Amino acid sequence: MNIEEIRDFCLSLPGTTESFPFDETTLVFKVMGKMYCLMSLDGDPGVALKNLPDKILEMREHYDCVIEAYHMNKVHWNTVMIDHPLPDAKLREWITDSYHLVISGLTRKLKEELKNLQQWLNLS
Repeated sequence: MNIEEIRDFCLSLPGTTESFPFDETTLVFKVMGKMYCLMSLDGDPGVALKNLPDKILEMREHYDCVIEAYHMNKVHWNTVMIDHPLPDAKLREWITDSYHLVISGLTRKLKEELKNLQQWLNLS
């Protein structure tokens, strides 16, 4: 997947917004205001994704394209180098895992807002 395909996929997930909160080259995707995916638009072609600590280590051990995330908590974040061979379905799976992990940590109120948004989107 290239940067534009990753962007399109992230924006297809309900409640996702994009912004540049750090600088003009680091694109951040959030669900209900919480980060689940970051990527640099210049420099290294990597995508930072959140996951459970055990899964983080497993990903690093099994995939050469997965490294510790720069400037992020290394226990919870990996960087996936998108210039390495990796099936698109696997990257979409990891993005979705990150998205759902962040949702699981939302407050009850935010989860309810997201649920209402998803229902509204299903009616459209």
